[in-house]
Amino acid sequence: MASYSGRGVHGQVVQHLGLRIVGGEFTEGDILDIRAVGAQLDVSLTAMREALKVLAGKGLIDARQKRGTFVRARSAWNLLDPDVIRWRTEGGDSEQLMHDLADVRSIVEPAAAHRAALRRTEADLAALDTALSRMADARGDSAEAADADAAFHRALLNSTGNELLGRLDLLLEPGLRERDRLVHAHLVADPVPSHRAVLDAVRDRDAPRAQAAMLDLLAQAAEDFGRVAPRLPGPGRPEAREERAPGS
Repeated sequence: MASYSGRGVHGQVVQHLGLRIVGGEFTEGDILDIRAVGAQLDVSLTAMREALKVLAGKGLIDARQKRGTFVRARSAWNLLDPDVIRWRTEGGDSEQLMHDLADVRSIVEPAAAHRAALRRTEADLAALDTALSRMADARGDSAEAADADAAFHRALLNSTGNELLGRLDLLLEPGLRERDRLVHAHLVADPVPSHRAVLDAVRDRDAPRAQAAMLDLLAQAAEDFGRVAPRLPGPGRPEAREERAPGS
């Protein structure tokens, strides 16, 4: 085990323990021996305690007198936390996570597209246009593509004119970014046409068409992830396999 030292040690301890908890190495009710784990990682008790505060804030652990520090039930975890989402994918739980995300999106986003078509402003259209242009320019750059994708869906929620719907990006965006990170790193369908179809319908104030276009977009997203899923770590797949372009 390589020791954690130098700048960033606190974040590395959080990452190490978070992944072990979310990945199932530590299970509900397990007591964490802070001194033993600190010695294993070759870090100070101060760094350990700071890392445990972060993990407690994410709902993964708690501490009680006479009991010590223990792993909480999964029902207490903040499953919307970006780190928890990333640890789930790194720990081989990406398929269930993406299935749940797709289910939530199928409930929220078609209805949001419908309302956006009825309520959007010129400023909303400008934000959607900008995000779509970024998406088109990001071909080959998976990080920029993920950012542009997130910006488009955030702008669409804001276009509903409903502040509560607009803040649902806090619910959707962490999972969407992780989904895009996984998908855009592989050869998948060009996302621009499906997003442009939604934007065109919103621009035309055609609410039924906007809703249908979003359903088509989500169907394409599910198909893309279906192609990528066998290449991701998971049960029986300890290592991801890279997808190669034809002839490469």
